[in-house]
Amino acid sequence: MTATPYHIRPFTPEDAAGAAEAYRAGRPHLVVTPEVTNWLAGLPHYHLLVAERAGQVVGSARFGPVTESTTPHQGFLNVSVLPAHRGAGIGTALVAAAERELAALGTREVHGWADGTPEALAFAAARGYRKGRRAQFAGRDLTTPLPPLPPTPPGIELRPAADFLDDPYPVYLVDIDGTRSEPGDLALEDQSYESWLAEIWNRPDQDHTLTMVALDGGRAVAFSAAQTDGRHYWSAFTATSSTHRGRGLAKLAKAHSLHRAQARGLLAAYTNNDADNAPMLAINDWFGYRVCAEEWKHSRTL
Repeated sequence: MTATPYHIRPFTPEDAAGAAEAYRAGRPHLVVTPEVTNWLAGLPHYHLLVAERAGQVVGSARFGPVTESTTPHQGFLNVSVLPAHRGAGIGTALVAAAERELAALGTREVHGWADGTPEALAFAAARGYRKGRRAQFAGRDLTTPLPPLPPTPPGIELRPAADFLDDPYPVYLVDIDGTRSEPGDLALEDQSYESWLAEIWNRPDQDHTLTMVALDGGRAVAFSAAQTDGRHYWSAFTATSSTHRGRGLAKLAKAHSLHRAQARGLLAAYTNNDADNAPMLAINDWFGYRVCAEEWKHSRTL
């Protein structure tokens, strides 16, 4: 019996639902929507290829330059294929096609993530990718009680990010400060305010009513950002200014965000953290998050 043929082609807006399904397949902890998939494909540095088989999108490759890297010629690449269509060479074809395009863009070093399953790790190794640092996904049921809200320290105020729609620059400053201390292999320049507005603040699934900001004397000093698909909650980033760390403000902001999500009726909360990010792992453990999956950073020189 002849296997059903497939072909690799550029993404079109009509592929959004299929590409989102392929990305999320077998990974219920991911909060991904067709709207966000289509929006990402419109970003200048984000490239998206899909694999089509019998009229169905069954896989995707998401790739592009790492624009904030202080080391030139760095790129990212992540591939996923629907489970029922694995083993037919589709993932290999997506990787090869994306690597060709990355090379044409001047990329010399490619970085991506592979699920912690033996199959995914073997797939990456067989294509010359070196295994690096580990990250973990964790989730918790929002239909069960959350821990009580921690006490708010004197002088601290909690406000939703929606209060900053006219001027989100104070939130940007906290984000940049927090990003500088994030674990990672690449040294990154500070993201510009214009890029942050376009790629983070204005994401379609960024929920400004659930994202909570802590202020000290009226100045933003911590926040916990939330993205939603209408049913699930994703912790996009939780950060505290370097001047205010060690006071429990990140935990406080996230607690208020999660309580709001629960009051809205969202069903589950998920997050992803580097395995070396001990402070954030401890906060999530306190909230009742439990590890549900892992992934490993992989890199390859083209």
